[in-house]
Amino acid sequence: MKTKILEINPKKIDLAKIKIAAEEIKKGNLVAFPTETVYGLGADALNEKAVAKIFQAKGRPFNDPLIAHIADIKELYRLSKQVPPIALKLAKAFWPGPLTLVLKKSELVSGIVTADLDTVAVRMPADNIALSLIRETKTPIAAPSANLFGKTSPTTAQHVVDDLGGKIEMIIDGGKTKVGVESTVLDVTVEPVRVLRAGGISVEKLKEVIGQVKMSKELEEGFRSPGMLNSHYSPQAKLILVEKKGDAQVEEIRMLASKYIVQGLKVGIMAKEENQNKYDRFEVKVIGKGTELEICAANLFAILRNFDKEGFEIIIAEGLKEHDLGLAIMERLRKAAAPK
Repeated sequence: MKTKILEINPKKIDLAKIKIAAEEIKKGNLVAFPTETVYGLGADALNEKAVAKIFQAKGRPFNDPLIAHIADIKELYRLSKQVPPIALKLAKAFWPGPLTLVLKKSELVSGIVTADLDTVAVRMPADNIALSLIRETKTPIAAPSANLFGKTSPTTAQHVVDDLGGKIEMIIDGGKTKVGVESTVLDVTVEPVRVLRAGGISVEKLKEVIGQVKMSKELEEGFRSPGMLNSHYSPQAKLILVEKKGDAQVEEIRMLASKYIVQGLKVGIMAKEENQNKYDRFEVKVIGKGTELEICAANLFAILRNFDKEGFEIIIAEGLKEHDLGLAIMERLRKAAAPK
């Protein structure tokens, strides 16, 4: 099929174009659209056949649940049969924004959206295009990241074209996304609430609002949330993550890079800005300053995709401090570096 691309300025929404995209969703087709985190691949969350197309286009396993995106907090009561007070407190504090809440699902929600779990993941995105599209369709929109399953998430419309061009009906080009990593996923069906996936809202910010927060252990949880499979976020190149600190980190990376170059492989290093000059004679891409984690998060997936486009076979990445958005970045790097 031919994928139509609609350019929309997020600061000046063209409602005529939004209506065109909304009609595709209403017909049961797929529309990729920007959110503040990454680009999502959207379908009518209440249309089973449309939702099935998401899994087919991405090559995504059906045991990996989807997030339902809403534009009105009242929709929580349609999608969930039990909305605890803490969920409303979190929604008031962080919505619209990069926080997904896992709640007990209502009968309205099909098992294809939830991977047959008794819970549903819901969020309200902080992006004018996404919110306008959801309002115009008048239905929740199920949307995982708009990439081929297991690949790095898309932060530009071109990334979506690279992965899904010709496989979906429409892409809304709203420019580069701001946050760059997916939403934080929080299970509010348990006490204390549990972080199932680190993301755009830090654990520190969550604790400021609700106090105690537990970090989930994936082996205990199974796949209760999107993004918990180890094959997520992977570039085509082999990624090696070096988590040592300071000079020891730099020395390890230089040693590894030299080792693979001698083998005739094309090696790239993803480094913090302050370490860039310590890798003379090596190919380096800068993720940002180690202290500017918002910038690092926004650049992460685009850098990994650029390494792939340029034919690198090995990517060696510097680890970052695990506080604030650093936790989300490191979670994704570890998954990308995990054995497949």
